[in-house]
Amino acid sequence: MHKKSNINHDTNKGMKQITKIIPSIDPWKIATVILAILLVVSVFGGFSFDKKLSKEDAKEKTQAFLNELMRGQATAVVQEITEEQGLYKVKLDVGGTEYDSYLTLDGKLLFPQAMDMSEDLSAPADSSADASDSQTEQAVDVPKSAKPKVELFVMSHCPFGTQAEKGIIPAIKALGTDVDFNIRFVYYAMHKDPEVKEQMNQYCIQKEQKAKYISYLECFLQAGDGASCLASTGIDTAKLDNCVKSTDAEFKITENLQDTSKWLNGRYPLFGTDAALNTKYGVGGSPTLIVNGVDVPTALNPGQTLSVNGEQSFAPNRSPDTFIRAICAAFNDSPSACSQQLSSTGPSSGFGYGASGAASSGGCAG
Repeated sequence: MHKKSNINHDTNKGMKQITKIIPSIDPWKIATVILAILLVVSVFGGFSFDKKLSKEDAKEKTQAFLNELMRGQATAVVQEITEEQGLYKVKLDVGGTEYDSYLTLDGKLLFPQAMDMSEDLSAPADSSADASDSQTEQAVDVPKSAKPKVELFVMSHCPFGTQAEKGIIPAIKALGTDVDFNIRFVYYAMHKDPEVKEQMNQYCIQKEQKAKYISYLECFLQAGDGASCLASTGIDTAKLDNCVKSTDAEFKITENLQDTSKWLNGRYPLFGTDAALNTKYGVGGSPTLIVNGVDVPTALNPGQTLSVNGEQSFAPNRSPDTFIRAICAAFNDSPSACSQQLSSTGPSSGFGYGASGAASSGGCAG
């Protein structure tokens, strides 16, 4: 569990307290109210803005902050940023719902949603069956194809990323060449030097010695000991070293690690091997599953279910069953492997193949 700032902690605590008192109010609006209160306190307490963030930096900071705040319950994607009335206007997509939000130019204060002050707050909440269903089931539409493209974005040392990798490997082994599968890396590294070095190794193994990658990854997920796994899985280390050197130079990975002024939010070094894909898909944290270009949740809160392309609902928990169901719904014609019954038990988070983990919706986001 990563330490969060005091503002994040206090905001989450306040949201929980207010939700208990007024359960009918949308928690997203509650966050808006709390952050607005923080702004008022700051204004009357006195503050001065720092230098103006570029639109690109504002986009990255907003997206990363919101995905950390929601911890996998939904994915926030910044679609557009424009300057308006002395603020950045941010067009957000959060779990398929669009919001017009606002950010101070220095990137310090975010207003997740503009509130309509003419709204009748005394109106009763929608208690229809449709409203109830929307809170318990998420529906995702994924384009179908003959050979689905499956991309799992992780950080190599994120406990929830390793949990997802342990869950997806049996599904990928069952489906074999019927899918185009790749592990991708989130565009920043929360676990600093060890993670950066390991991810360069994995990027190169997958790129140049792919036949050995799954075996290597299974070994690495046991104890996080990459050095011994290189030996036990027969990786050509000379070939690996050459690839790592060229990858480091191409994406300036060590340079970004050493130059803290370039770190995301001043906390995390950038890791750029898959940066373009992170931007394309709006990836905010680890793990993120993309099937044929669409973000598919790998875990939801207890009691929530997921349907992909209208298939039978299931409760995703990062188990092999979760992954094979999500992937198989994306085939034009499902292969025989899709009829297999894989384990529905979510693997443990972190390293090791011990006791199973709960259906956590947690993730690593900076």
